Amino acid sequence: MSLYYVQKLLYNLNRDTAVQSLFRTDIDALLGQYKLTDDEKSWLKNGDVGELYIHGVNGQILMHYAAFIGHEWDEYIQAMKDGLEKHGQVRDGIYRAVDGGAGGAV
Repeated sequence: MSLYYVQKLLYNLNRDTAVQSLFRTDIDALLGQYKLTDDEKSWLKNGDVGELYIHGVNGQILMHYAAFIGHEWDEYIQAMKDGLEKHGQVRDGIYRAVDGGAGGAV
């Protein structure tokens, strides 16, 4: 996962109206401006908050993305829980689980 580029895109999406407009009108062009895997592009296009979360996207940045795509707070929290249930523990980033999830964050 190219966590840095996913988070950079989401950071820009949270702050830049031109990026927000391009997300809405030509998401493929926007995603093409970042070094993303095909999976990452799919997760972003489909609003897969849970998958992004378990791959280490910062919760603060992800929260703003979720709101941008229309998730209410409870939906955002549930999407992260669903991601953990469906895909397992967080794999990357500062929230990565250690010791099979029993040891907390790194």
